[in-house]
Amino acid sequence: MESKASQFRILINENGPYKVTGGVPLVQRYPAMSVHGEPLEWDPVGAEVQASPVRKQYLLCRCGNSKNKPFCDGSHDENPPVGELTADRRPSAERHRVYSGAGVVMTDDTTFCMEAGFCGTRFTKVWDMIQRVEDPEVLARLTRMVSNCPSGRLVYSLEGGEPVEPDYQPSIATVIDGPLWVRGGIPIEAPDGFVYEIRNRVTLCRCGESTNTPFCDGSHEKIHFKTP
Repeated sequence: MESKASQFRILINENGPYKVTGGVPLVQRYPAMSVHGEPLEWDPVGAEVQASPVRKQYLLCRCGNSKNKPFCDGSHDENPPVGELTADRRPSAERHRVYSGAGVVMTDDTTFCMEAGFCGTRFTKVWDMIQRVEDPEVLARLTRMVSNCPSGRLVYSLEGGEPVEPDYQPSIATVIDGPLWVRGGIPIEAPDGFVYEIRNRVTLCRCGESTNTPFCDGSHEKIHFKTP
């Protein structure tokens, strides 16, 4: 997809933080959970919480050790180097699996998964639901669950049309005890100048332990990463 805001950019410093330029809004988001611990929606609904005043440029921690999260405080200089970038640089279309239902196509690129949990409940998951989308209620639930996937691992389209994406304004959201959620097609550039595929939603590692850097792979859950 084309970037909605070409003036915005995230530059990955080698062995250092993410350098965000262009005045990208920084907000906070967290999942609203059911009584059974299942994520249902993103809160706050309809009104995001501004994490800080908009800055023209700022540095976000990538190593996980900053004492001023989400911002970098130089801790990467006192600890082992931040891991090299290991993510597959091919477009998602060359990796994802395709699941088809009645008038609906869902794609699944597992390399982007951050284990957010919006893809299922204790009763069912979207990979089973895609076979039952002739039921309008099931279709409505599936499309909402897929749209809530922060990393963009899951995407759907209707009747062979273009992928349906949430209408995100360019911004970065800090997810509590989790990654940096980049929305709205902000370019992400590696130290060697390579620009990753521009996507409407993607999650960047900020715990320092992902094996798919710069993207989140859910490692924050395994190491019990905590943010203020």
